[in-house]
Amino acid sequence: MTDSRVRHGRLPSSHLPDVRPLDRFSTIKLKLGVLVLAVVTFAAGLTWTGIARGLTVRLTFPVVLVVSLLLIQVLARGMTSPLREMTVAVRAMAGGNYTRRVRATSRDEVGQLAVAFNSMATDLEQADTARRELIANVSHELRTPVAALRAQLENMVDGVTDPTPDALGAALTQTERLSTLISQLLDLSRIEAGAGALDLVDVPVADLAAAAVDQVRVLGGRKGLRYTVEVDPADLVVPVDRERLHQVLTNLLANATRHSPEGGEVTVRSSQVGTDVRIDVVDQGPGIAPDQRTRVFERFARGNTPAITGQASTGGTGLGLAIVHLTVTLHSGTIEVADTRQGAAQGTTMRITLPSTRPTDGERRRPTIS
Repeated sequence: MTDSRVRHGRLPSSHLPDVRPLDRFSTIKLKLGVLVLAVVTFAAGLTWTGIARGLTVRLTFPVVLVVSLLLIQVLARGMTSPLREMTVAVRAMAGGNYTRRVRATSRDEVGQLAVAFNSMATDLEQADTARRELIANVSHELRTPVAALRAQLENMVDGVTDPTPDALGAALTQTERLSTLISQLLDLSRIEAGAGALDLVDVPVADLAAAAVDQVRVLGGRKGLRYTVEVDPADLVVPVDRERLHQVLTNLLANATRHSPEGGEVTVRSSQVGTDVRIDVVDQGPGIAPDQRTRVFERFARGNTPAITGQASTGGTGLGLAIVHLTVTLHSGTIEVADTRQGAAQGTTMRITLPSTRPTDGERRRPTIS
């Protein structure tokens, strides 16, 4: 019958001390050699001492055998302690507890395994925390439009509200918000899973930026925004997946449009910087505080929240920049919130840096996100 302590992630305790005098040795082979040498030397010395004191071999041998076995048990326990701790930790992980760690004090293969195990446990704990936060955030984000849509439809069904164009338009807005959120969640899932290899081709940056501007221009028209594209040199090209980078620029331009004031300007600026291609999307909105600039690329973090900008939220799902970050990373590039151009009182500059040559499979990074 299985011991309940083992079943719940605890091994039966031993009365032997957990001493590790052999931790200073760098290999298990060396430890075993030292262990054998120490036990043999100890046994020989104890036998010689007994004989020198007039004890018979018949009396000395059992004492030497018992003491040698105890010495082996103590030293071997210290050598194998990390393995037992890992067994307990693995069983705890199977129950959903990722906080257990192994005491890694030796420098041999077992110690290296313990260090790797602790690193793995930390990664699993972070992944489990991220999973729980994602479920909570998704539930919250879905609940709001679903509740609003349900209330509007119930009012129409009960006759409280007439199905006027305005009421139907409000219901359509909530439906579109749901559709956008679900599409972005699927995009995140596909990118993080590495689905769909990049189709890298040399794309003129000017054409790419112009196509993205044309797609969002209708949104900016309501606010009287001006869009400009500046590429130096004019024939600058970058090896990217056209569709994915088009989505990146469209997301950034949509954000810039949403945050820009009436009659403002949104600029896409690109240039060659060393061996890289830099693409900036600059707006004249409220800007993002320096200490909050890394947070905007996290899931469900909004760069326009009062905590970040000091102004009221302008909407959004909080997933667009997370998708942008993952996609740029997939291209072996980086994205950051850079300081807005000198002389501007406010605004935000989203800066993408991409390699001007195609990265090899070994250089390409797997995207991860907080």
